[in-house]
Amino acid sequence: MARTQVQMTSVTRLCGTKSIATVNGQFPGPTLHAREGDHVEVNVVNNSPYNMSIHWHGVRQLLSGWYDGPSYVTQCPIQPGQSYVYRFQIVGQRGTLWWHAHISWLRATVHGPIVILPPAGVPYPFPAPEREVPLMFGEWWRNDTEAVIAQALQTGGGPNVSDAYTMNGLPGPLYACSAKDTFRLKVKPGKTYMLRLINAALNDELFFAVANHTLTVVDVDALYVKPFAVETLIIAPGQTSNVLLTAKPAYPGARYYMLARPYTNTQGTFDNTTVAGILEYEHDDPATAAGNGKSLPIYRPTLPQINDTSAVSNYTAKLRSLASAAYPASVPQAVDREFLFTVGLGTHPCAPGSPVNGSTCQGPNGTSRFAASINNVSFVLPTTALLQSHYTGMSKGVYASNFPFAPPRPFNYTGTPPNNTNVMTGTKALVLPFGTAVELVMQDTSILGAESHPLHLHGFNFFVVGQGFGNYDPAKDPAKFNLVDPVERNTVGVPAGGWVAIRFRADNPGVWFMHCHLEVHMSWGLKMAWLVQDGSLPNQKLPPPPADLPKC
Repeated sequence: MARTQVQMTSVTRLCGTKSIATVNGQFPGPTLHAREGDHVEVNVVNNSPYNMSIHWHGVRQLLSGWYDGPSYVTQCPIQPGQSYVYRFQIVGQRGTLWWHAHISWLRATVHGPIVILPPAGVPYPFPAPEREVPLMFGEWWRNDTEAVIAQALQTGGGPNVSDAYTMNGLPGPLYACSAKDTFRLKVKPGKTYMLRLINAALNDELFFAVANHTLTVVDVDALYVKPFAVETLIIAPGQTSNVLLTAKPAYPGARYYMLARPYTNTQGTFDNTTVAGILEYEHDDPATAAGNGKSLPIYRPTLPQINDTSAVSNYTAKLRSLASAAYPASVPQAVDREFLFTVGLGTHPCAPGSPVNGSTCQGPNGTSRFAASINNVSFVLPTTALLQSHYTGMSKGVYASNFPFAPPRPFNYTGTPPNNTNVMTGTKALVLPFGTAVELVMQDTSILGAESHPLHLHGFNFFVVGQGFGNYDPAKDPAKFNLVDPVERNTVGVPAGGWVAIRFRADNPGVWFMHCHLEVHMSWGLKMAWLVQDGSLPNQKLPPPPADLPKC
């Protein structure tokens, strides 16, 4: 059993030192190593001053929903001085996932990789790399992130943006006084390396490229894909991807920037900076390498424009499941239930008597407060865990089972927005019988401007069967769905000004969160819960809660 301690640690970045929540004093946190099929136990001891829970992002959690981690959904948080043992099995997954805090904005610093190897003796479906390197993207604020989101929720306005992006916790040489805090990847000529990419940034999708090197994508969200080569890739918060990088055949006498910067269509402010790591070649003569290291030329890749939605859609269109005999794509060919979810921003009215542009009325035009919703419902977390309320049959006053199947009032979703931009609030779940084959279309709205929204579904993988721009057309668009080899994921970007269609089978009983992985939108309410009922067989029923389940 692994033992992890959540604690406060002093960390210096951008010439400033602050105390942050970490696991075992590390930022990013330690890597969890496992093989497909392994049973995992992690004892999380909370020695921080914050309530805490850990989510094992992307792990299916088959019949182990008590250990999924989102606070007030599958568990009450671990209070300071308390502990909780997470127990789960890795089933049908191999590749890269990650773990992170799932309460408030604490995942800004409480996160780390999960490396899942194939079962012993089972090779990769591609040439084995020389070395495998986790590469986590993150964001860094000079200020305390808990204070940042607390201020935004108090004022009703947008939060202060981050001061830097990071690679494996390091901002790199393009930021002031950060040259010493640079991630460096040393490679040997002619060798192939696997980068295990993880976007742990709170609020930004990121373009990534390595100067003068091609990346071959072989895996996303711990599921193999048909390999394809790119110069630049896009990775949304919550997503992971394994890519192969083959070094040049001979010592090139140069260094190469690895760059990441945001993709966004937001109308508001955002962190418009670039994080850099450096790819360096080893030389047969160590003395030559040491002497030339700092004097070598360094090359920089060309990244797409900040708002280049076509580059994003061109990349995502290349993603296809491996769909082989060993790794089939079990896409539901027929569906039992169809849902349409609108996702986007909206507003809450300011409190009666609040002055325009007042201290608690700093949303759009200074006359409202920012909100976000799915089907016009801005989700409110309860004060006790949804799963326990469901399991004990004591849901009254905790949640309602009437989440809308479609927008309550249809409108031109990507056209002229409605005059009333206010959204409802509520704690609502959508109930599914065990085994239901689901088709869900998620439609972006332009109510406060079209934006991309990375949506993460807990407890399931899903197949991305279609996507497009404009309003989804149920009469024409399904004919273009890919039901043969669509990519399988746990987090997908709803295109800015467009829609995405997914299919999955509700074969995992419990209460499962679905939410935007842009933390600011999630804080504003862009989230909901699926409640999957028990099946009729013993292996289709949620087991009782563990004895050490935290109490609210």
